[in-house]
Amino acid sequence: MAVYEDREAFIPYRRSDIIDMCLEDGKLSEADSQKFRDFCQILAAYFHFKFHHTLESIKYNFAPFDPDSDTQLRVEPTSVQKQKMQAKLIADFKHILERSNYIALSQAGLEKAFEEKSLIELKTDVDFNDFDEMVCFCRGDIYKLTTVTKFFFRKVPLTIDTFERVALLIKIKEADYFKKKKIDPEKLEFTPGKVYVYLYKNIPKFDLEFLFPNVQTSMTVKDRLFFIVPAIGAAVPTVIKVLPQLLFIVGVISFVITGISSFGNFSEEQMKNLMPALIATLSLSMTLGGFAFKQYTSYKTKQIQFQKNITETLFFRNLGINAGVFKTLIDAAEEEETKEIILVYYHLLTSKNSLNPEQLDDRIEEWMEKKFDTKIDFDINGPLDNLKNIRGKLNESDREDLPLLQFDDRGNCQILELDKAKTIIDYIWDNAFRYA
Repeated sequence: MAVYEDREAFIPYRRSDIIDMCLEDGKLSEADSQKFRDFCQILAAYFHFKFHHTLESIKYNFAPFDPDSDTQLRVEPTSVQKQKMQAKLIADFKHILERSNYIALSQAGLEKAFEEKSLIELKTDVDFNDFDEMVCFCRGDIYKLTTVTKFFFRKVPLTIDTFERVALLIKIKEADYFKKKKIDPEKLEFTPGKVYVYLYKNIPKFDLEFLFPNVQTSMTVKDRLFFIVPAIGAAVPTVIKVLPQLLFIVGVISFVITGISSFGNFSEEQMKNLMPALIATLSLSMTLGGFAFKQYTSYKTKQIQFQKNITETLFFRNLGINAGVFKTLIDAAEEEETKEIILVYYHLLTSKNSLNPEQLDDRIEEWMEKKFDTKIDFDINGPLDNLKNIRGKLNESDREDLPLLQFDDRGNCQILELDKAKTIIDYIWDNAFRYA
């Protein structure tokens, strides 16, 4: 079984397309083709029902942390209960992301991505200490070609490392934490103590910090140097030129206030030079002030451009926020689980030889690549476990449940034929509720 570092387990086709791709392979008779469609239909219904329980669990545990809730909790959970609900929420969130073939990004991985240079040259900072929990998963690590404007109006091509999907869950710390930091919780862009969930598409790696609600911007070292060095360079010659006048002005001010002059008595000629000295000093101040204002305006323009990029990222690339994200990911998990099982079952059904898990994994990957020019790193263990755990009876009189898949003495995979497989899932469906 080959392992690929440059491939993902995600299958980039719809479930209906996978079914058609299998049938168009031409290895099933017309009668078996219809049975295969029926098997896929009831299999999808089974996983839809199965993941419905996960969705209900997520909705229940998310309720105390939902920043957008329009309903009230009849009984407010205790702190201990909230901790348990938070832990279960995060465990379920990770479960559906893994089932959707997303890949986890650690805090260290995020911080490394933050080090990548953005197209807008501003220093950004995300304080992970503001969070009780942070879970980030991605899918579709691809490269996209875009163009940027450099050297005045010249368009330059640029290849950007991009995630096709990014899912992020953040549990914000309570209000007391921010009060200790001398931050007014009322002025925050988020509500302390709540959980925020985001799902985005086509996010460049160097823009990942945009997704965090507490991202802060400041001048880069380059900006600071451009701000300070030219100002000093412009100020020094002028200061040297008007230094005698400045000292004279200081002496006059001292004499007016205290009646004592540290420069001796002022001559009539010196008093006549007071006004030109004042004008020169004022001119210097205005020059330095204008230059500083120009540099500051340039920095604020960058900041506005940065905020514009954030707005575009959050608005145009947003696929869901908070409760809506869970429903989208549940649907994705259903699709991935079902597609994987369909591929495994089909290739075992049509194989002339017995296959062990490693051979089956290689066969599916080779089939996808040769037939459809699609390279994936198929996750064989998940669908095999699912097929083993789908158990039922062929007849009510049977004493033991029968799984859809078993292994023989040599470790090869053995599946039930189509009619029996449909009967097993139908039995599970009929016995999902046994109240009568």
